[in-house]
Amino acid sequence: MAEVALGNLAQQQGSSAKVKDYGKKLANDHTKANNELMQIASREGITLPSSMDDKQQKTVDRFSKLTGARFDREFLKDSVKDHEEDIAEFQKEASQGSDPALRDFASSHVSTLQDHLDTAQNAQKNTK
Repeated sequence: MAEVALGNLAQQQGSSAKVKDYGKKLANDHTKANNELMQIASREGITLPSSMDDKQQKTVDRFSKLTGARFDREFLKDSVKDHEEDIAEFQKEASQGSDPALRDFASSHVSTLQDHLDTAQNAQKNTK
């Protein structure tokens, strides 16, 4: 949910086309993944959170106050760090998770997260 919210903010408050395009990609890809995860959770009897946790909400709130080049720099920096952590978590779940459906979900989304990381890193190189 946080990735979708941040992607939407990037589309609205980013100053560069790369950040806006990346935000659109984040919002679209994570919405699709969230919908898939909700279907798995429903089938597996898993309860998912209905809102962001406090840390995620604070991050979204912080970025909602930034605009322009500062937004771009901070957003990309945060996105790189977040996606590095997400990839590690998804890889761990894919190899060690106890639920087969969640293992498959994690495994199938590592490449998308890696694409997001690569995109953020490339955009970061071109952001001043």
